[in-house]
Amino acid sequence: MYPDKRLKTVCPPVSEITDTERTIWDEMLDAMYLMPGVGLGAPQIGYLTRLAVVDCSASHSEPVRMANPEILHASAKMRTHEEASPNLPGLFAEIERPRAVTVRYMDENGETVEKDFVNLWATSVQHQIDHLNGKLFIDHLKPVKRKMLIARHLKNMKRRG
Repeated sequence: MYPDKRLKTVCPPVSEITDTERTIWDEMLDAMYLMPGVGLGAPQIGYLTRLAVVDCSASHSEPVRMANPEILHASAKMRTHEEASPNLPGLFAEIERPRAVTVRYMDENGETVEKDFVNLWATSVQHQIDHLNGKLFIDHLKPVKRKMLIARHLKNMKRRG
């Protein structure tokens, strides 16, 4: 949960894909589908490594496992979407991001992949890459709005005990 320092830490890259990374991806997918959510970065569940998963399919049957994802190209056309995070329960905000991105990453077989993502898929991938870079969706907000949301989150956390 925010303000855990791991959420603000830049994660080191993965050098190779082993059973350890595959196990972390499986754990991340299980957590993401239970939320329910459309993406998760490894630091969100306590692993400081550059692993992310996304699955924006209606059937939750098209997971993409990414190691060391990096955006190669982002569209000039923007898209606004209401974003949230399980690390900031109950908080959400409209965030504007590029509508489409081309991303290079290592897949579960250790192969380098370049893939285009559009709309919600693109939003989720960018959101997860932010997590790997120690950023949260609230970091895209203007300072006053961010401060207000963080105060609300901390108040809710205090109330829950």
